[in-house]
Amino acid sequence: MSRLAGAAVGALAAGMYLDARFLIRNDLRQGNKKLTTFFALRYIAQQARANKLLTYTIFEDRAGTPEGDNLCLMFEGREWTYTEVYNAIQPIANWLLKDLGIKKNEVVALDGGNTPEYLMIMLALEALGASPALLNCNITGNALVHSVKLSKSRYLITDEQLRNLVSPVESELKDAGIKTVYYSPTFIETLKDTEPLPKERREGLDPMGVGYLLYTSGTTGLPKGVILPRARPVLLGRGVGGYLRLKPGDRMYTCLPLYHASGLGLCALPCLYSGATVVLGRKFSHSKFWPEIRESKATHIQYVGELCRYLVNAPPSPLDRDHNVHMAWGNGMRPDVWERFRERFGIECINELYGASDGITTTTNPNRGDFSRNAVGLRGPLWHLMNGDEKRIIIDPDTQEVIRDKNGWAIEAKADEVGEMINRMDPADPDRGTPQYYNNKSATVKRRISDVFRKGDLWFRSGDLMKLDSQGRLYFVDRLGDTFRWHSENVSTNEVSDVVGKFPQVAETNVYGVLVPNADGRAGCAALVPTDEVLNGKEMDFAALAAHCLASLPRYAVPLFLRVTKNLDYTGTHKLQKQKLRSEGIDLEAIKKTSTDDQLYWLPPGGQAYVPFGEKDLNELKAGRVRL
Repeated sequence: MSRLAGAAVGALAAGMYLDARFLIRNDLRQGNKKLTTFFALRYIAQQARANKLLTYTIFEDRAGTPEGDNLCLMFEGREWTYTEVYNAIQPIANWLLKDLGIKKNEVVALDGGNTPEYLMIMLALEALGASPALLNCNITGNALVHSVKLSKSRYLITDEQLRNLVSPVESELKDAGIKTVYYSPTFIETLKDTEPLPKERREGLDPMGVGYLLYTSGTTGLPKGVILPRARPVLLGRGVGGYLRLKPGDRMYTCLPLYHASGLGLCALPCLYSGATVVLGRKFSHSKFWPEIRESKATHIQYVGELCRYLVNAPPSPLDRDHNVHMAWGNGMRPDVWERFRERFGIECINELYGASDGITTTTNPNRGDFSRNAVGLRGPLWHLMNGDEKRIIIDPDTQEVIRDKNGWAIEAKADEVGEMINRMDPADPDRGTPQYYNNKSATVKRRISDVFRKGDLWFRSGDLMKLDSQGRLYFVDRLGDTFRWHSENVSTNEVSDVVGKFPQVAETNVYGVLVPNADGRAGCAALVPTDEVLNGKEMDFAALAAHCLASLPRYAVPLFLRVTKNLDYTGTHKLQKQKLRSEGIDLEAIKKTSTDDQLYWLPPGGQAYVPFGEKDLNELKAGRVRL
């Protein structure tokens, strides 16, 4: 008996070793993507036949039932059950139907911040078989006009709070045949028509038709509209909700914008499909973040990386662990923040996601320990056997072109090598199941590349550089345009940011490459916001910062320039803006015109401390008397 017990223990130990070494359970849990897609499409076909492709039908089915009594939405001290949200949608939809004449399959531009009224207007449009185009509520001027015109909407339905951004372009929109309609909580309360909505509006909808129109951040030009097919909200709601194991009673807090795929697709929809509660924050605020979470008794929080950086840079509080949160779910958690965030706020699971509204690859990492920390996913041998349609290939960071071998084929990245993530497409039907930009076919086609590994194959370019280490851990490295070359070496802005961000006197940093006279490539520059103690008068230790960078980075990756500023620019979804910084570079006059308080420093050749960079230094570089 003892021999049998010993053998059993040995077999168990061997099994645990093999599982840990080859990530067997992880790979089985992730499964075969093609098989998952097959079952997902079969489910969508069933839902389409039953005319249940819309999120609205969830409320319709639950209204007046015990499930309808579950808490659906919390916002600034107010609460709505699923039945109450259903009842609130009806008069809004009737206003859209009868007063504005919204048609089935019509795209309607919607511009607003995180409020219950915004969410209910969105759901009301969907209930009529229309397609909301969710504009970034921070934009104005040409970007706003472009986004509305791109949608081909007859209306811009916008929050009264945004009048200052919208009114300057109202006449231009009117000239284009677009009417601006403002809403407010007071106006919504005046709507009383509860007549049942026509069922034919929800019948015969195309699963691949436009469900929502989302917009790219516009960091490299005007925003592009990304089509979210009608099937996608169903799959996001069920898939993410199932992955997170959300259920009635769970409460997820988000202050990320509902106009973006993060707030809508990764929080609101999964909660609604699972019967959980959306705890909606108006926008991110240091002072309101944890109080709103405590008051709502949220069990989950949604994050983006820079939001977490703000939180760990705030002064410690005895209430830091006074909450019910056991999971943080989001994307972009950087290595210099990851463990500090977990330890300070006592959150058991950091569930990191990689994905994009205009991408194909999605991967997750429910991290609870040291092994998978900082990764976006795990890939064992079994995963690769089941999922051969995802590869990483070597890219030239300057040209962003694929580097090919002597036979003209792409070079696949090896373990620990950085490569761009690509996904196989069907050359015979390239539009099927792949991201599409609305009314912008050229931008859609630009993301594709052919003849990668053999003649005639077709692949989708993610634009993201990833690294898979020898133990199967997958790491996000950079956006393709954010990697630059200096001294014939490739430099990742994210990796440099992680190092600079660990210096005690740095609160935030944004790293980018700058052109330098008489030098090839781009030199590293770090725009940084000092901590409050420095901003309040304590001297910045530039020698210690230089020593920190020199000790932590290869010499070619050490930022040669620093731009010290009081604020960094972010998009509405907390992504760092680099375009202006990159274009101004080390041009002192250009910097003065836009940011009079910013100071430029540099690390001269052979120097051991960052020192002020002035016109004399710039002229020396221009004359070729200083070589970096």
